[in-house]
Amino acid sequence: MSEMDSNPFADPDLGSPFQDPSVTQATHTAPPGLEEYNPFTNAKPVSQSMAPKPAAHTAGTQPAIMRPSEKPPAYTQAHTQVSQSMAPKPAAHTAGTQPAIMRPSEKPPAYTQAHTQDQSWAAAELLRRQEELERKAAELDRREREMQSLSASGGRKNNWPPLPEKFPVGPCFYHDITVDIPVEFQKTVKIMYYLWMFHTGTLLANMFGCLAWFCVDSARGVDFGLAILWFIIFTPCSFVCWYRPLYGAFRGDSSFRFFVFFFVYITQFGIYVLQSIGISGWGASGWISALMGLNKNIPVGIIMILIAALFTSLAVMSLILFKKVHGMYRTTGASFEKAQQEFATGIITNKTVQTAAANAASRTAHGTVKEQI
Repeated sequence: MSEMDSNPFADPDLGSPFQDPSVTQATHTAPPGLEEYNPFTNAKPVSQSMAPKPAAHTAGTQPAIMRPSEKPPAYTQAHTQVSQSMAPKPAAHTAGTQPAIMRPSEKPPAYTQAHTQDQSWAAAELLRRQEELERKAAELDRREREMQSLSASGGRKNNWPPLPEKFPVGPCFYHDITVDIPVEFQKTVKIMYYLWMFHTGTLLANMFGCLAWFCVDSARGVDFGLAILWFIIFTPCSFVCWYRPLYGAFRGDSSFRFFVFFFVYITQFGIYVLQSIGISGWGASGWISALMGLNKNIPVGIIMILIAALFTSLAVMSLILFKKVHGMYRTTGASFEKAQQEFATGIITNKTVQTAAANAASRTAHGTVKEQI
């Protein structure tokens, strides 16, 4: 153990390991000036032996020397070329033209034009609304003056049908859609009034069509007579039985009048379908009668075909308007219960019914008294 713990370098015979010839030779062959070289200074190293050898260059060229304070020329040139290649190229312009320059104080022409169009459209819309309001105001003034005149005269005077004053029979109804009907229902009521007028004109044309048929076929006198009868009966009855109930239903929001209109108008629609069919002997120039008249006389047949088309149009328009009125009826809050209440109230408050009931009660009372006596 004592031999293991001894210091081998303490033996003078072994000598110092740093005195070995290989070590001293390497130390003495080190490049001169290395001891004075400081890598942290900007000064150029004393010895150039430590610098790496440059690559072989062609004759007549000098190797590039990298200095800490200077950028390499090759890097600067390459960077300049790359920057120029990546920069966006300006658009090519034709000769004699200048590129458009947008100034902050100027507005684009397209935006200015669109803004002007919007202003003109807004001005036109305001003018239209102003005219509409003025028209409604004039209509309200007219109604107010009319109501004042009616209240001053003691009531409304009948104005339909518009008959001359010297005519022996006077008007029977008061008819003014703009006064009696609310604004949201006026268009529908006007369309129904025009439909009634179209219905009357078709019946008149049917009468002349049957007359022409009777002229070419003497066996068609029954059709001509029935056509006259239908014109005389259906013209006033259609006005009284389905148009006036519709007029009164929209005027007073009456459920009972709505139900009367629906019941009668369904019947009227069925009559239109039969008249458009044109069964022989029923006094209607429908499709069947028109084909029969076409066999007798071509001009008469063409007239009857046109009348059959009118009856068909009446049937189609009647169905469309029936659905429209029914949809409006459901929005008014009307119902069958309200119709029953209105019917009962109308009977009770009717003066004729009250008079009849009072007379019946008085007769019953007198009879009872006589029996007791």
